[in-house]
Amino acid sequence: MRTWIKQALSLSLVAGSTFASAPHQGPMDATLRTSTGDEVRLSRWRGKPVILFYEDKDSTTLNAGLKEDLFARGKERNLLGSAFVVAVANLQKFDFFPARQIALSYVRDEEKKVGVPILVDLKGTLGEPPWELPTKTSNVLLLDAGGAVVYRHSGRMKPEEQTAFFAALSQLVGVDLRTPVEPAPGAPQEGAR
Repeated sequence: MRTWIKQALSLSLVAGSTFASAPHQGPMDATLRTSTGDEVRLSRWRGKPVILFYEDKDSTTLNAGLKEDLFARGKERNLLGSAFVVAVANLQKFDFFPARQIALSYVRDEEKKVGVPILVDLKGTLGEPPWELPTKTSNVLLLDAGGAVVYRHSGRMKPEEQTAFFAALSQLVGVDLRTPVEPAPGAPQEGAR
């Protein structure tokens, strides 16, 4: 496992990613809430790799292309069950009445649209140690099956950073996800009219 982390780290640094240069040694955990208000620990998703998106309301589209590509590659390779996808909405600035209920209602609506549970961080928990994630952008993390962070990026991902992300994810799921999904023959190409 250490060898794979070193390889992923060197690949990310070469690609210019903001990979966690000093990843927390050992499993990471936090207590958050579901959109219905129930407490839940991130350790609930241990046992498989975890792809964690932590975003505030103004940042959900920053890495929309990555999210679409991730789903397409997983679906094409029949890997949708190989990792957990955990979305966390940073709602710290809405933690007051009546904004909290309005924000939670919005999150529940989004859950229905995307088909992925969205946890909520009302207290800014993931912005504090040991996570220390920026709270006003899109954060993408990969955690191994034991809960240790092996990849971390904040902000909009450039193509070379997405390449590093898919290389790290490939190592975690044991299948090469580095190549994009090829369009089906006869399907319209991106940008084609």
